Amino acid sequence: MTNLKNLLASNMKERRRVLGISQAVLAERVNTSTHYIAMIELERKTPSLPMIERIAKALEIDSPELFSMRSIPAESLKELQKSVLDDVNAAFNTSILGRLKELNK
Repeated sequence: MTNLKNLLASNMKERRRVLGISQAVLAERVNTSTHYIAMIELERKTPSLPMIERIAKALEIDSPELFSMRSIPAESLKELQKSVLDDVNAAFNTSILGRLKELNK
């Protein structure tokens, strides 16, 4: 199942390929370690919003493009869209449920 981490990782790898840069070069541009970039691309780490903005700037794109589905093959797009929406809904529902529990205390 594809999720936001997968989408971010895929788009980072693709953009690096287009620019012809390595993980090490990206890490240097972002001022982080090559290991951290690798962990993001392996979906083992989730970067903070400020880090996403730094990565996007280093990749010479706007931050939302890191989550774009334009480069995804058409046959995979529908499944990916559903997966991403499921992730967003789960995060939203978790947040709402947490707030409701707080209100009921």
